[in-house]
Amino acid sequence: MRHLLDTQTLARDEAIRILDVAEDMAATQGREVKKLPTLRGRTVVNLFFEDSTRTRISFEAAAKRLSADVINFAAKGSSVSKGESLQDTAQTLQAMGADAVVIRHGASGAPHTLATSGWITAGVVNAGDGTHEHPTQALLDAFTMRRRVHGGASRGRDLEGVRVAIVGDILHSRVARSNVWLLTTLGAHVTLVAPPTLLPQDLSAWPVTVRYDLDEAIAEGPDAVMLLRIQLERMNAAYFPSEREYSRRWGLDPVRLAQLPADTIVMHPGPMNRGMEISAAAADSPRSTVLEQVTNGVSVRMAVLYLLLAGERTTEERDAPQ
Repeated sequence: MRHLLDTQTLARDEAIRILDVAEDMAATQGREVKKLPTLRGRTVVNLFFEDSTRTRISFEAAAKRLSADVINFAAKGSSVSKGESLQDTAQTLQAMGADAVVIRHGASGAPHTLATSGWITAGVVNAGDGTHEHPTQALLDAFTMRRRVHGGASRGRDLEGVRVAIVGDILHSRVARSNVWLLTTLGAHVTLVAPPTLLPQDLSAWPVTVRYDLDEAIAEGPDAVMLLRIQLERMNAAYFPSEREYSRRWGLDPVRLAQLPADTIVMHPGPMNRGMEISAAAADSPRSTVLEQVTNGVSVRMAVLYLLLAGERTTEERDAPQ
C-alpha cells in the first residue's frame, strides 16, 4: 500500500487486509508492554490544517506504539498561518525526512494533491479532507461492526448482508461518504436517513437507500445505527427549523432506542452533541460502541501505518535486535 486517500477506490481484498492486520495490532494492545519495534527509525508527520483532538491523538498513539518518531504539525501558529502554501510545507517535510504524512485539510482533494504532486516521496494518509472522505474512520467503524457481528471469528470476513442506517448531516459528512463506499464494498446494505436539506442533491451514483423518517428506518431493523454530528461550523444557512425540532424528528432518543432490535449497535464518530442527534441514554447504553470505536481506531491506524511503511524495510532492519 503506497497511500490511503479514500475508500471509494479501496478494493475489498485491500480493506479486509487492513482489518485483519488491525486484529493483529489489537491483540498486542492487551499486553502489559504495548509498544512494537516495527517502525523504529521511521518518521510520521501529523499535518493538521483543521482542528482535531480525537483523530490526531489516535494517529499519534498508533505511530508511537509502532516505535515511529512523530512530529505534530498544526497549521495554527505555523508558517501556514503566514501564507505558506501546501507545496512549500510539503517540501519542508520532505527535507526533514518524513516517511509518512497524515494530513487533515479543509479542502477536498488536498491529500490526493499531496500524494500525486511529486513534492514528497512519503506515503500519504488522508485524515479527513473537506467534505470528501475520512477513510480511517470508516475502517475503524467497519472493524467495530465486524467484531460485533462475527465476534472472535471476524478475520477474513466481510459485512455481507449487514444493514447499516447512517443518520444525520450526510451533506457535510466525510465520515458518511467514506462509510457508504467501504461498507458497500464489504457487502453491507446502507440506508441514509436525513431531512432532504441535509442530503446531497444527486445521490444517483451512491449505492444506498434513502429515508427521510428515522422511525421508518428503525422499523426496518438495522444491525447498526450510526449517528452523525450536526456540523454547525460548516453550515451557513438554516438546514432545519431548530435544534429542538431536529432532535425530535431525527435524534436517537430513549423511545427510539427502546424500539431498536435487541442486537442493534449504536455508533457515533464523535464528538457527540448529546441531546441533539443522540440522547445520553443511547450514548451510554450497553449497545453503544462509541468508546470501542476510539479504542479500535488506534489498532486500525496502526495497521494502516504498518502496511504503508513496514513493507519498505529490509528483513534485516525489521529483525534487528533492539
